Amino acid sequence: MIVAAAQFVPVPGDVPANVRTMAGLVRAAAARGARLVVFGELAVTGYELGLLAAGPRLWTAPGDARLAPVRRACRATATAAVVNCAAPADGGRPAVASLVFGPEGELLARYDKRHLHGAENDLFAAGPADGRFTLDGIRFALAVCYDNRFPEVAGRARADGCRVYLASSALDEGNDSFATVYPARARDNGLHVVLGNLVGPSTEAGVCAGGSAVWGPDGVRLATAGGDAPGLAVADVGTPSALARPAGAGGPSPSDPARRARTR
Repeated sequence: MIVAAAQFVPVPGDVPANVRTMAGLVRAAAARGARLVVFGELAVTGYELGLLAAGPRLWTAPGDARLAPVRRACRATATAAVVNCAAPADGGRPAVASLVFGPEGELLARYDKRHLHGAENDLFAAGPADGRFTLDGIRFALAVCYDNRFPEVAGRARADGCRVYLASSALDEGNDSFATVYPARARDNGLHVVLGNLVGPSTEAGVCAGGSAVWGPDGVRLATAGGDAPGLAVADVGTPSALARPAGAGGPSPSDPARRARTR
């Protein structure tokens, strides 16, 4: 299976414009053979907590008509997409949600970010459970940004039979996650890791660094979308029979817990 990590510069608070861009990236990824595309954290609105705190106008439920262009692009290309947004949740707060739209435009899964970071705790509701779905016989895990600082998230994915770990993030320039977190999640758990990151300025996250990428189960980076421009990282993660856990896959990196408090 070929997967793609997509990045672009979101227009703050402009859901229709961002969704149109995402639909175009789904089509571009499909043209390169991708069966699945992963976008960055809060890509539907940009990582703009102040705008999202103003009320539910910018929140998008899975059936929101404003998401229809992405769903149509999935259906037209037989491609799945992981779309991250602020979605209504129980208790009157939104969640930072990864909505997985399948190759027919259907909702395959929803995952709400479990580990909120900083000011996110004042706005969002934390999710109650891990995110999973299966496509073409391959079991996938879902995670969002700060989730990835917790080694046990990827450890549970491995134990649950997942072979590919999909991360939607909003990482700023200089963030150490590209070197110390995502390759470690791959290497320590024998997983392919696919990171979709944002590009460009964000009021709360700073200048997001791009660098969307795919790592192999040995922690080696297989593809990158580069640093500061819209684009795609495209890589083949194999077939279900080829995605057996490598011998010697270890446990979590012992250095990771110390990094949790320092950066997203």
